[in-house]
Amino acid sequence: MQLKPINQQVVTVVGASSGIGRETALRFAKRRAKVVVASRSETKLKSLVEEIKGFGGDATYVVADVQVFDQVKAIADKTVEVYGRLDTWVHVPAIGLFATFDNTTPEEFKHVIDVNLMGQVYGAMAALPHLKRTGKGSLIHISSMEGRRSLPYQSAYSCSKHGVEGFIEGMRVELIHEKWPINVTSVKPAVINTPFWNNGLTKLGVKPAGIPPYYDPRIVADAVLYAAEHPTRDILVGDVAKLLDLVQKISPSLVDSILLLIGFNLQHSSEPKSQEAPNNFYTSVPEDDRVDGDYSKLVIPSITDALGKIPIFQWGAIASGAVLTLLAMQAFKQQG
Repeated sequence: MQLKPINQQVVTVVGASSGIGRETALRFAKRRAKVVVASRSETKLKSLVEEIKGFGGDATYVVADVQVFDQVKAIADKTVEVYGRLDTWVHVPAIGLFATFDNTTPEEFKHVIDVNLMGQVYGAMAALPHLKRTGKGSLIHISSMEGRRSLPYQSAYSCSKHGVEGFIEGMRVELIHEKWPINVTSVKPAVINTPFWNNGLTKLGVKPAGIPPYYDPRIVADAVLYAAEHPTRDILVGDVAKLLDLVQKISPSLVDSILLLIGFNLQHSSEPKSQEAPNNFYTSVPEDDRVDGDYSKLVIPSITDALGKIPIFQWGAIASGAVLTLLAMQAFKQQG
């Protein structure tokens, strides 16, 4: 399957107002792709389009709520209306709820599914007809390492990401069967330092935190741009994502033991935060259009992602026992 160079692509980035989505849109625009950006916040989208146009890029925006199929369809339709086609669809939006399962209401659980899973489903449904008319292209879905392994306090989020993995695997096989040259990529980041941790709805009494180490959102954007040019099934971003995936396959009970040891206390920050504090669970947080979150001091490089850019390592050499041992030592040192 041959994909266009990025500078010849029309790219839609849904969930582009902050974090991974914003950085991804900026990187596509800097590589001279024509970019359509979408989110719930017109203010944030305007600032993003202004930033892109400020360095000579070409971008337009659409305000949309991914819970509503017609609004998601309008993003895809607007892309084709403005630029004539759609080559790559990147779907990012997700909301967080930090609470034990028995302290989660049915309405809250469903809302996470509506945004994080059904939003992704609607994105693929809206984009696919246009990609088929173009004749080729990419669907790139931002999933999570939680699509492989669920975490405590995040049962609804983990459920939504498992659902994302389920529907795109089925869709991918159907496209292959029908001989459509459409790449379907699942990008599964580890813990990333974005405003996600600031903006989630928390019932923990404090601002939630990820289980460290954290990784830079820019390495996720790098993975997305790579997939837009190189057909790729799955991309695990961050050393710990790859390590967790391996250990989960070997011994889920070992992962249980690790999470019992560190998975609860490390998701609590020292900053008090009430359930009523501002969050993006139902509406966008005004003016918070940052790429980076508040945990920059805990960000570390990802050895495997860096090595993966070297051709000799791209086909699995980085999965050697020596490297995995180093990753494990690195992760536990950071957690300590």
